[in-house]
Amino acid sequence: MRSTARLAAVAALVSALAAAGTAAATCGSDGLSGARSATAGFHKLDRAKAAGYTAKVVDLNKITCIAEPGEGAMGVHYLNQGLLDDSVSATSPELVIYEPREHGKPQLVGLEYLTIKSVWDASHSSPPSLYGHEFMETGADNRFGLPPYYSLHAWIWKHNPSGMFAMWNPKVHCP
Repeated sequence: MRSTARLAAVAALVSALAAAGTAAATCGSDGLSGARSATAGFHKLDRAKAAGYTAKVVDLNKITCIAEPGEGAMGVHYLNQGLLDDSVSATSPELVIYEPREHGKPQLVGLEYLTIKSVWDASHSSPPSLYGHEFMETGADNRFGLPPYYSLHAWIWKHNPSGMFAMWNPKVHCP
């Protein structure tokens, strides 16, 4: 009887662990699902602009479509300045990213979460993270002239062979 009870206990434990693993995996994809739902309307740039994504990002060389030869590109970023604070939310990315298309209509390809390092660090003891990924830190000597900041890309609208959260996407192109 003891072996039967142990066997039943082990079976229950395995079942519980499997359910927990499924719940954890679902939780990760639910975060991306929430981001997709929150930004689905932004396939039309006018809707993103109406939602506050009005600042077209330009680097110090006046370049708007951000690319890195040999790595890929990011595309054109639109910032919602009202979201720059000491918090991050999967459903409220600070930037939406578009790839310029031949027909003139930009294509939504991804999201970028960004917070200024000093603002974040003033009220948090560790770098931000979403989807189980810690944000990348960029120093003051950056192409945008920004103070040091934390950022995370999420390529939820265009597959990235380098990974969902990689900085550069070789499938995105700038003219």
